[in-house]
Amino acid sequence: MPALQGKGVVVTGAGRGIGRALATRAAAEGARVVVNDLDEANAHQVAAEIGGTAIAGDVTAPEALIDAATETLGRVDVFFANAGIDGAGGANSLQTEDDVWDRVLDVNVMAHVRAARVLVPRWLDDGQGGRFVVTASAAGLLTMIGSAPYSVTKHAAVGFAEWLSVTYGARGIDVHAICPQGVRTQMLEEAGPLQALLSRDSALEPEQVADAAVAAIEDGRFLVLPHPEVAGYYVARATDTDRWLAGMRRLQQKVDDAGGSS
Repeated sequence: MPALQGKGVVVTGAGRGIGRALATRAAAEGARVVVNDLDEANAHQVAAEIGGTAIAGDVTAPEALIDAATETLGRVDVFFANAGIDGAGGANSLQTEDDVWDRVLDVNVMAHVRAARVLVPRWLDDGQGGRFVVTASAAGLLTMIGSAPYSVTKHAAVGFAEWLSVTYGARGIDVHAICPQGVRTQMLEEAGPLQALLSRDSALEPEQVADAAVAAIEDGRFLVLPHPEVAGYYVARATDTDRWLAGMRRLQQKVDDAGGSS
């Protein structure tokens, strides 16, 4: 039986982009889907399109969402912790104010932690397990030129997903981390000089990311790498970190020359 068929699935940040594609693909796989987004209109639109249920709200306080989704679905079997924001980039990223750092950390990291705090004990208590899927980024494996808050929090998101897998993987909790490079979303459109860099190995459609996620879930793979090139970059970074950083500095110089310095 396909991993998502008949499952109760929640997708956060599902009003557009990767989240919308994940929700659509989950429904196509036979899942019963709760569509969450801060934008209530977008959540209802996607839910109507896929035959799901819209539950709008802020993912940084996920207990109400999970309780409502549990009431709707009977049980949350799969949680796609997809919602994320990019924070401040550009020429003054280092000087990003603390309140922006706090918000990006809240959405990109602590929202995952808080959701897991609610879900994991329930999954362990009923003995049926569960699946927790974090949408991180290749930035969480390789570092991101541009926004310091985005790069740092995506590293943290991958780190939390790894910890969750190590700690609970043998107890029936499956964990996956989605780590794409450039994807044709609003975030990429607003990336300015970084758009070409993020699209270096081709910018994918959100639906391709969803396809990669489902394939990884079916195969039981932790890392979801919609851009297969990222695997090689990840190895290169670990094998010769100084050489990797030197190459990244050269890329940074190109961005600086194009007027997008950090």
